[in-house]
Amino acid sequence: MAAQVRPQVVRSPEALRSALSGRGRVGLVPTMGYLHDGHATLMRRAREVCDVLVVSIFVNPLQFGPSEDLAAYPRDLQRDLGVVGEAGVDVVFMPDVETMYPPAFDTRVVVSGVSEGLDGASRPGHFVGVATVVLKLLNLVRPDVAFFGEKDWQQLAVLRQMVRDLNVPVEVVGLPTVRAPSGLALSSRNSYLTPEQQARAAVLSRALTAVQEAYAGGERDAAGLRQAGLDVLSADPEVTLDYLSVVGRDMQEREVVDNDSMTRVLVAARMFGVRLIDNMPLVSAQPNATQPGAEPA
Repeated sequence: MAAQVRPQVVRSPEALRSALSGRGRVGLVPTMGYLHDGHATLMRRAREVCDVLVVSIFVNPLQFGPSEDLAAYPRDLQRDLGVVGEAGVDVVFMPDVETMYPPAFDTRVVVSGVSEGLDGASRPGHFVGVATVVLKLLNLVRPDVAFFGEKDWQQLAVLRQMVRDLNVPVEVVGLPTVRAPSGLALSSRNSYLTPEQQARAAVLSRALTAVQEAYAGGERDAAGLRQAGLDVLSADPEVTLDYLSVVGRDMQEREVVDNDSMTRVLVAARMFGVRLIDNMPLVSAQPNATQPGAEPA
């Protein structure tokens, strides 16, 4: 096993710029901490293609609604530093709230269109907070490449749109969702669930798989595809569904699915009091969720 690397931890923009001065191709993995193997997969991929790897750890208050779990969001800094060390991260940027949002901070980034439905409707202001903090991180780190997980598919669409629209000089790479053996998409919020509850929560990925299988079997009507997933979800009374949607690259609902390779089925639901999200692409053959891949912006 390779020796663990001790990354340089910086907390200010000035220290960050000093740490990155003259250091070649820079990669960034933005996180809110409480890191899991999904994050580590992003870091390992970034380590392969970048000279310098930066991971940001910042629980962004701007993307939490008034009734959401900002105060309770899981945090474990020592554990996180172990994860980044094993992944070979060079620099960890851990700003405090006052550094990111100083007094009189009054600017927000609004990405219209792709942000407005699904989670954008269920969590008003969420994507404004995401776009604002990510743009700030991109401006502070100035990476050549930024890596994100596809589990947050709508978020990835929002960030790609922002980068295109504002001519941000960065390549955005999305990597496939990393899953537990049960199929449950890895998420920091899974820590709110017991092992038994996590096993039950895998019903979300089974529902997505049912939609994918219906598509692979020739179903092209979106209502029929959704019904395949709803049949699975309805079997578990713990599921309180927010949405199960078939969308295209513009994040708009489809009535009929064509051969657009960006068509996805997305789900959001509450189970055991925890809001969980997941998605899968609709392709003619069953996707391998653990197979590495990337799609640049």
